[in-house]
Amino acid sequence: MVVPAPDLPARVRIHEVGARDGLQNEKSTVSTEVKAEFIRRLADAGLTTVEATSFVHPRWVPQLADAEQLFPLVRDLPGVHLPVLVPNGRGLDRALALDATRVAVFASATESFAKANLNRTVDESLAVFAPVVARAKDEGAHVRGYLSMCFGDPWEGEVPLHQVVRVCRALMDMGCDELSLGDTIGVATPGHVLELLSLLNEEGVRTDVIGVHFHDTYGQALANTLAALQHGVTTVDASAGGLGGCPFAKSATGNLATEDLVWMLQGLGIDSGVDLGSLTATSVWMAEQLGRPSPSRTVRALSHKDQ
Repeated sequence: MVVPAPDLPARVRIHEVGARDGLQNEKSTVSTEVKAEFIRRLADAGLTTVEATSFVHPRWVPQLADAEQLFPLVRDLPGVHLPVLVPNGRGLDRALALDATRVAVFASATESFAKANLNRTVDESLAVFAPVVARAKDEGAHVRGYLSMCFGDPWEGEVPLHQVVRVCRALMDMGCDELSLGDTIGVATPGHVLELLSLLNEEGVRTDVIGVHFHDTYGQALANTLAALQHGVTTVDASAGGLGGCPFAKSATGNLATEDLVWMLQGLGIDSGVDLGSLTATSVWMAEQLGRPSPSRTVRALSHKDQ
């Protein structure tokens, strides 16, 4: 039953991360062809932004070591943006050589996670990203800046908002087209989300360049997403079937499930362009490839109804 709520956007763009952020946290390695089929099925379900892979060194993320083999299999999908993660200049070279037009860099709001994930301080990592972003922009690429640990850190605890804003501002100043605010360990609550978004606005970061990326560790991902929508955010990261976590932060559990997000959006009368039945079937199929059930509540509910 569709019951719209006031002061919400008419349309939301879902930035689907299951094929990259989701699969990178799997213990087993999924074949290149299964990954390509996963991306094709996500596109067929109506998702227009599907993060394809990551051009990181295979030693760090062995599950995505086939980036060069995978990307050519999907890069010509019509009407679908296929961003890829690039950690440094070498990663950007590899992506551009395959005609990638959308790339993302991955920063941290905290020193502990910067050390664990990037083996650098926050400022050292920003210094690495600056020429990467500049060159990507020179090549005509769209650049997304991910920021992890925006709401809490497993080593440092609470993360001061001004610390998050400083790194966000640095990413925008170096030329990023959009930001994704990551609740990497899933500790955010709605008031915290609204406070950060308001402070970013005060510091000159517009709402229309902000996306949100919530993990569902404490069951707060949908509530936090709704708070962001009420603030005016229209880009939401989600992972089909709720796949993923973070290999560098052991307390991080799965991402917000795309199906759970779409169910909520549909109930609010917000358009996402996604066919929920097709998406659910895709996540059931991927769960079969992984040999375990999907953690998405909506996938489980709709799959049960079909039996």
